[in-house]
Amino acid sequence: MQESNQQPIGPPPPHVAIIMDGNGRWAKSRGLRRNEGHRAGVRNAEAIVRSCGQLGIKYLTLYAFSAENWDRPREEVAMLMKLLERFLKAQLDELVENRIRLKVIGRITELSPKLQVLINQAIETTSGFNEWTLILALNYGARCEVVDAVKNYARAAQNGCEDPAELTWKRFAGFLYTDDIPDPDLIIRTSGETRLSNFLLLQGAYSELYFTSLCWPDFDTERLADAIESYRRRERRFGKTGEQIRRTATEPITVN
Repeated sequence: MQESNQQPIGPPPPHVAIIMDGNGRWAKSRGLRRNEGHRAGVRNAEAIVRSCGQLGIKYLTLYAFSAENWDRPREEVAMLMKLLERFLKAQLDELVENRIRLKVIGRITELSPKLQVLINQAIETTSGFNEWTLILALNYGARCEVVDAVKNYARAAQNGCEDPAELTWKRFAGFLYTDDIPDPDLIIRTSGETRLSNFLLLQGAYSELYFTSLCWPDFDTERLADAIESYRRRERRFGKTGEQIRRTATEPITVN
């Protein structure tokens, strides 16, 4: 998706979320097995993570495995789980070296005990870092998240910790997996699909969307920079008019 040649006018998005799609199609177009596409996808994810600090991104969420992905062939699911294990093992030293905090969202307790140990180890080891944050969505689905949040809120209300009469979006958002993570400013989807596929549906209510026909292994750091430039040229209104946004931006700051 190309924009006009005007210069970017806004800051980079603090939080970028990516639906990494098209590994299988990438492999098929090259006469390779699907697993080779997933391996290439992991290598690209590692490169994208390295580039985020340079691009001004403070939060990066990668949709690594959805709650619906369990319905794929058993052999492919097993391969994806092995790749996740390798990714966590390989990335831990790099996360520590670059002071990157790791967070994971999704129904983690449904993953294998071995994978849970790796996840918890990486989360604990990097918990003290605050330069920027990598979030992996594992066994994640927005509808599952809402169900879990409603259950937890209802439990809190029954225990007298919450008053339903005073429920607001801000209070309910505290029961989501992302309770201490800002909403994504930019959601990117690769491979030519133009849907969100049950990804951050509530948090992405006002996210800017960027779709590209490139499959995930081909969506390199240069293409990510293109997506960020596209975002910087957009006007985010959050329900207001463009005139209101532009007037606010040009109003002088007064000091009392």
